[in-house]
Amino acid sequence: MPASVRGFFITSLAAALCLLAACEKNADAVKRGEYLTRISGCHDCHTPKIFVAGKPPAPDTARLLSGHPENLPYPTWMSQDPNEANALVLTTPMLTAWAGPWGVSFAANLTPDKETGLGEWSEETFIHALRTGKHQGQANGRDILPPMPIQDYKEATDEDLKAIWAYVRSRPAIKNRVPTPIPPGVQPPSS
Repeated sequence: MPASVRGFFITSLAAALCLLAACEKNADAVKRGEYLTRISGCHDCHTPKIFVAGKPPAPDTARLLSGHPENLPYPTWMSQDPNEANALVLTTPMLTAWAGPWGVSFAANLTPDKETGLGEWSEETFIHALRTGKHQGQANGRDILPPMPIQDYKEATDEDLKAIWAYVRSRPAIKNRVPTPIPPGVQPPSS
């Protein structure tokens, strides 16, 4: 076999092994990210629920991490409302929208849908958002609101946040336009 052909095969084999190693590393990150997503409760808010009589709500596996379903009613919180004066927070049965003194917040669509989810985000943007507590990590961006435990994610390692990102990116894209937060004291438009 001529040296040039042998060199080509060796280079090709080396490239294939590197690609295989990268794929294996990514598969490990996705698996770790899935684990971290489950134990940190991401599905508690970011996944709509299915209701079966006599059982607690269960995550709707067809809509994992797709956020508050668009056009679904959500709670309001007006501090002057005497019926809600003692409430700290109100939520929907699906636990995807929350109302409190900060206004109304909605669980974001974390799927890689380019129009309604994180499809246009980069890993760096995702990590920066969780480190700063600002939407898209922009210094002048809106705050990521309760009940998102942003103070906990600020303490996560880069490796763990990259793993969560790898898992989120591995999920199917689901088109679901989540409403933007409603500031405190603003009456939301009627549905």
